Amino acid sequence: MPRAAIIQPDQSYTFADYFKLNFAPQDILTYFNVSLQRRSLNLPRYSGSLDRLTDLKTRIEESLPRLSLTSEMARREFLIAPVLTDVLHYTQATLNVEYPVAVSNQLKGSLDYLLQNGQAFLVIEAKNEDLERGFVQLAIELIALDQWIESEQTVLQGAISTGNIWQFGQFDRQTRGVTQDLNLYRVPADLEDLLRILVRILEP
Repeated sequence: MPRAAIIQPDQSYTFADYFKLNFAPQDILTYFNVSLQRRSLNLPRYSGSLDRLTDLKTRIEESLPRLSLTSEMARREFLIAPVLTDVLHYTQATLNVEYPVAVSNQLKGSLDYLLQNGQAFLVIEAKNEDLERGFVQLAIELIALDQWIESEQTVLQGAISTGNIWQFGQFDRQTRGVTQDLNLYRVPADLEDLLRILVRILEP
């Protein structure tokens, strides 16, 4: 199948457009000369104290039974934002919301969340549902970020989140390979593990 049938070079695509494409993820990424593999990532964990973990878990557990999760906005405000706020507390990183990126007609749009601490970057893509297609969008965002930033970080890190489920992904800037983690992290059940991964990625 010619790649032009998947991505039209003369058309404009935003990051969100890739979520809507029904083609196989590998076929979409091949257009950008990027490979895809799925395997369990052994992500490093932060080993220090998480002094706000108990409070965060309590607040999430109290709100979940009363929270309607039918919209992406609800998930972002009540499940994702509280987690990221605590990540900022532990790492002193900066957070950009709806961060605009424009590399080309095929690589442009807004990143839901971009966290930065020195040379370390972390992209978070929020979705109401469909982690699989959401991951394709995250992969495209990491490919664009590779060309957008100047950083010595050899592997760009990202995560797709529905608020109560998180999945990590990586883009190796040298081999041009995207790795989709087979592990899923549930909130609140895996909240501590999730936090330790997020903090370690951005740890100064």
